[in-house]
Amino acid sequence: MALTGDSMMANDSRKSQGIHQNQPILTAGAPLQEAQAALIMVHGRGATAESILSLAAELRHPGFAYIAPQASSNTWYPYPFMEPMEKNEPWLSSALLRLEETLTHVAAYVPYERIMLLGFSQGACLTTEFAARHARRYGGVVGLSGGLIGPDGTPRDYPGSFESTPVFLGCSDTDFHIPKVRVEETGRVLSTLGAHVTVRLYPNMGHAVNEDELAFVSSMMSEVAAK
Repeated sequence: MALTGDSMMANDSRKSQGIHQNQPILTAGAPLQEAQAALIMVHGRGATAESILSLAAELRHPGFAYIAPQASSNTWYPYPFMEPMEKNEPWLSSALLRLEETLTHVAAYVPYERIMLLGFSQGACLTTEFAARHARRYGGVVGLSGGLIGPDGTPRDYPGSFESTPVFLGCSDTDFHIPKVRVEETGRVLSTLGAHVTVRLYPNMGHAVNEDELAFVSSMMSEVAAK
């Protein structure tokens, strides 16, 4: 039997909801019910929620709840982030939905202006794309070695406003996965949406997180906790 357009869309929706939705969410730090603030942490390709959650020990903010969703098969979407978006479906839609579900759960306990979003690598791409699509006042948005998803020339006419949300984008200037021009473009787009953006490109760093980035994120967290 042939599928109609509506039934095809419903089928695609069911597929996307099934990829990441049953994966665990790991936590550390303060219980959500008692937390002053929260940091949602999104791991990269081939990594785990446990691995990104290990940064909590480096950041050392006891009033924060740390929340890390796990991707199915350790990958949010199968192809590089600058491929056409439809090539990464339905995984990409499922990943964005999973982040939305996680944020909604956290926001039941912690106000949005005290919630920070942080991602590394593929997780940074997912985090910045999600934030751009759901612009509002957050405690902060951090993209470490990542940028907005889609090929060059992708329309970036996102709705909404970040209402002066602080955003930090850090990356090597020679990252073999993330062109620095995409990091710079991401900064411009998020600025246009009303974010206060800091972009730092580190000479010849490789695909990694450095101490300066962690120090900057820690300072953002201190500001959120002090509100």
